[in-house]
Amino acid sequence: MSGPASAQPILRAGPPAAVKVDFNADDESVVAIQGLSNRTTGRALMPDDPVRIASISKLFVSLGVMRLTEQGLLQLDRDISDYLGWSLRHPGYPDVPITLQQLLSHQSGLRDGINYALPMDARLQDELQDPKAWDNDHQPSRYFAYANLNFPVVAAVMEAATGKRFDQIMKDELFDPLALDACFNWTMCSDKKIAAAVTLYRTNGDVARDDLRGVREACSVVPTRKGNCDLQSYQLGVTGSIFSPQGGLRISAKDLAKVGQIFLRNDGSFLSTQSITTMISPAWQYDGTNGESEDGYFCAYGLAVHILAAPGRPASCRDDPFRDGEMRFGHSGEAYSLKSGLWINPVRGQGTAFYRTQVPENDPSGHCIYFCE
Repeated sequence: MSGPASAQPILRAGPPAAVKVDFNADDESVVAIQGLSNRTTGRALMPDDPVRIASISKLFVSLGVMRLTEQGLLQLDRDISDYLGWSLRHPGYPDVPITLQQLLSHQSGLRDGINYALPMDARLQDELQDPKAWDNDHQPSRYFAYANLNFPVVAAVMEAATGKRFDQIMKDELFDPLALDACFNWTMCSDKKIAAAVTLYRTNGDVARDDLRGVREACSVVPTRKGNCDLQSYQLGVTGSIFSPQGGLRISAKDLAKVGQIFLRNDGSFLSTQSITTMISPAWQYDGTNGESEDGYFCAYGLAVHILAAPGRPASCRDDPFRDGEMRFGHSGEAYSLKSGLWINPVRGQGTAFYRTQVPENDPSGHCIYFCE
């Protein structure tokens, strides 16, 4: 006999919001779409609707870094302490500089042992004194361990080098040049996109994130410890986390596809071919002992670019969700009951961008669920 109805998950009417866009270098096509962007308003999901895309955000941060690198404002192999104005070192390896390349490829030694959504009045210089922020067993540049905490540090470096807020940097270097109506933590998205925001729901129908219904959030960043959200008090290059560079990008599936097309075209119009090659080439490749592969989930990684089915990977790697043995690169995302993916097959000249909401918490981890065939 089943238990009381109140003990059972209740899924409110309608399927989860989900969309898939396939693309090549010149064209894109919406091949699957379902659900509502918001269940209260009853608005049908559209492929232009922005959603919190989770860790695909990291790839966009890397694109921003490469743009600044090409302008001579950043160097991938330079000690980031030079930008921050204070010495950032792994406590166990104080003589080893930490670089942007290490941060972007998750080889800096940082771990998610502390909160990476730091409040506006926090200081990385203080927070990273906590030993729990570091991998105590491995030297920077010699071990891979996926950690969100790398990306607030990257954002702080970008701010320190440019004298601009991270959200403005991303608008100036990516969103405006590519004609994308996208933003980090809603601070730079248009009213049109606010009206089209996709609400993230749990499997039981509870709101997980972004129930905007056309109204801008009163505070779209991580506020101070006392709840202050005045960006006038924000100090550049000090915190780096308030726009959620690790996962807070709001973007549509169609705009994800536009970015995928940059990699397929690789014509030097947005980034040089050398910069693209640097991003998508393995900065780390699993050899069985040199990183946390998470049971074969990670086997090769570039600069915030996840590489699937890379040649020469160990047999223990299970990183071929497309089940065809063909190498792809891009990134996955997983947060607030959403899973997402942006994957590019350079040999076939094809790619796919997708997300799905209301994914069960106990759903198996994977790079390309639901829409990979």
